[in-house]
Amino acid sequence: MHSTRKRSSNLVLSLAAGSVLLSCISTSPLLAHSDSAPTYPNPVINQATVYTTCHDTGDKLTPTKLQPFTPLPQPQENDPCIFLDPTHRFQTIVGFGGAFTDSAAENFYKLSPAKQQEVLTAYFSPDKGIGYTLGRTTINSCDFSDSSYSYDDTPGDTKLTHFSIDHDMKYKIPFIKAAMAASGNKLNIFASPWSPPAWMKTNNDMEHGGKLKDEDRQAWADYFVRYVHAYQAVGVPIWGLTIQNEPLAVQSWESCIVTAQDEHEFIRDYLGPDLQKSGLSGVKLMIWDHNRGMMYQRAEEIYSDPKTSKYVWGMAYHWYSGDHFENPEPVHDAWPDKPLIFTEGTVYFWPGHLDDASQAEPYAKSEILDLNHWSTGWTEWNLILDQNGGPFHDGNPCSAPVIVDTTTGDVRYLTSYYYLGQFSKFIKPGAQRIACTSDDDRLIATAFINPDNSIATVVLNETDSTHDFKVWIDGRAVSAHTPAHSIETVVLSQ
Repeated sequence: MHSTRKRSSNLVLSLAAGSVLLSCISTSPLLAHSDSAPTYPNPVINQATVYTTCHDTGDKLTPTKLQPFTPLPQPQENDPCIFLDPTHRFQTIVGFGGAFTDSAAENFYKLSPAKQQEVLTAYFSPDKGIGYTLGRTTINSCDFSDSSYSYDDTPGDTKLTHFSIDHDMKYKIPFIKAAMAASGNKLNIFASPWSPPAWMKTNNDMEHGGKLKDEDRQAWADYFVRYVHAYQAVGVPIWGLTIQNEPLAVQSWESCIVTAQDEHEFIRDYLGPDLQKSGLSGVKLMIWDHNRGMMYQRAEEIYSDPKTSKYVWGMAYHWYSGDHFENPEPVHDAWPDKPLIFTEGTVYFWPGHLDDASQAEPYAKSEILDLNHWSTGWTEWNLILDQNGGPFHDGNPCSAPVIVDTTTGDVRYLTSYYYLGQFSKFIKPGAQRIACTSDDDRLIATAFINPDNSIATVVLNETDSTHDFKVWIDGRAVSAHTPAHSIETVVLSQ
């Protein structure tokens, strides 16, 4: 986590009402498990549908069929246009999603069975919901756990004789498995530790920073392997791992300092070889998992050593402590074979303003700019929190796209839920980013071609005014209209 920033019954019906207009969205097998870039033929575009979310107008992923394309060989200056070129393609999308924390899981199981199913459908159904295909979870406890715990609290147990994931079997693992089923088993799970067990650390405390003891590096690497195998044994395959959540942050909750050299040596000499000899070389190992500001330095340290780099799939990052939206680009340019992925972002819990556009727009702005700077996916923080922005065992209330009132059992889908859905519902795993530019500073956009050859273009309007604009492709254009403080996805199809 971080230290600096931090209509339920009608939902499925409202999304299902637009399902007829979703025929252009792929129902073909997804490509989430492939690292190779797919190739699609150039699309034949004949129609456009726009999906709009705007708190002020009441639109929530509301579909509208646009007028036919008209010839437009040369747009005029100051005529707002989003320009698309599907012949130039970039990174391939892994997916979009959120985090299965202890808090999210506990809140989920405080709901009635009917409400639980509603939430599962809303988040993970590709047709009736927003189609999340990525999930993050925690190795040991984090700030959004009811208490501090590890899977082996026995001091000196370097053989991990007492290792057990029994804690997770109560809420977290059942929640993940239910989400996997709701997604049609198209949900990839990756896991991150906030801290090793206290006995492995220099401060003998899972909280307040500290470091992994040198003599326990092998035991900690073995711990990762035991975790992956234990989750696999109960039916939850682990798609990826990050080495340490926010490795340079000393927090009052679970945290551990891991320098670039520490991470380098741990991967090269311990975790990388351990995963390989344990038959887990296919698990995506991700470095850094902290803010954009210092990511290049971490990449340079680890990727410059081929003995270490060979074990690493790519780099994970967050959005706290400054924007630095441009910083992932030089990492990609220097190491284009190493994917980038955004793994955590959230906003503070702000009672009375939870549903404001200002609480949703940071998600959309970050997603657009991160995708335009080579991110292969985007994962927000807690999937579900309660009416107090928790529970948590350290004072750090946050917001979430879905808020439950544990006293009434009501479920509230915030504007941020729909903003996030403007990406995850329409940009499918296996999609490739295409060339997309805006000639209007008031509108920012990104665009992707899906495996079914449809094109999804997401346009964000953070201004106080409505704007007309055109989506231009290959000498033709279609006209659209964006309300003040809204987000739209224009889906182009045959």
